[in-house]
Amino acid sequence: MSTTFTIDTATSRATPTPQPMRRLTVPAIQARKGGDPIVMLTAYTARMAQLLDPHCDMLLVGDSLGQVIYGLPSTLSVTLDMMCAHGAAVVRGSYHSVVVIDMPFGSYEASPERAFASAARVMAETGAAGVKLEGGEAMAPTIAFLTQRGIPVVGHIGLTPQAVNALGGYGARGRSDAEQAKILADAKAVAQAGAFAVVVEGVIEPLAVEITRMVSCPVIGIGASAQCDGQVLVIDDMLGMFERTPRFVKKYDDMAGRISAAVADYASEVRGRAFPGREQTYQPKR
Repeated sequence: MSTTFTIDTATSRATPTPQPMRRLTVPAIQARKGGDPIVMLTAYTARMAQLLDPHCDMLLVGDSLGQVIYGLPSTLSVTLDMMCAHGAAVVRGSYHSVVVIDMPFGSYEASPERAFASAARVMAETGAAGVKLEGGEAMAPTIAFLTQRGIPVVGHIGLTPQAVNALGGYGARGRSDAEQAKILADAKAVAQAGAFAVVVEGVIEPLAVEITRMVSCPVIGIGASAQCDGQVLVIDDMLGMFERTPRFVKKYDDMAGRISAAVADYASEVRGRAFPGREQTYQPKR
């Protein structure tokens, strides 16, 4: 089955229901290495998944939802309950994209066995195709443990938000020779451990290009290079929902401005008693 539930279009506002189509698979994404660029965006709700699905190859239910949806200061407080709830919603709202769900901080680092228990819960409760976890060489044994037990994994190296306290901030990575060497080693270890793709975030462009050429799995860039095998952005960032966005984000719209203008119109009509009008009210039948 492509989803764990079917949306009832007669009772749900999450319409129109997309036409069922063949969902992409993990092997299909792997085969895109060096080919057509992979389009990936974050999604956190069923309706947003419906809107993004026809245009994307992968949807990431990112732990960025902690900041985007819940207003938390970082991703560190995100729980497995949150990821499972939002992950299931995104799977229900999509038919085409490979859905991958972030493993939240503290749910996988302690041991491969702990990671398997967490990932198995995510997969069972959401119907997603795989999980994503942060970390390089240190997490390679865990990635191998998961993939050998049937759980597809996307790696995440470079700027890893869950390690922001250790990194000292959100600045670009790979500016020193030592850090470049470490990130290259991380990329190689993650790929060799069996990750079917790896997200490379916030690294200097020459390093991103070198990683893309070096590893056999697709490299998904975010703040990296157009030469990567694909790109991912936080949907709310690229739609212009926030005043502040990372340097590497291109705003494709000003949704915040458009929403504010629409709400201002609504407020004006309510205060002027122009809404609701006859078209929005129920009149006696004659």
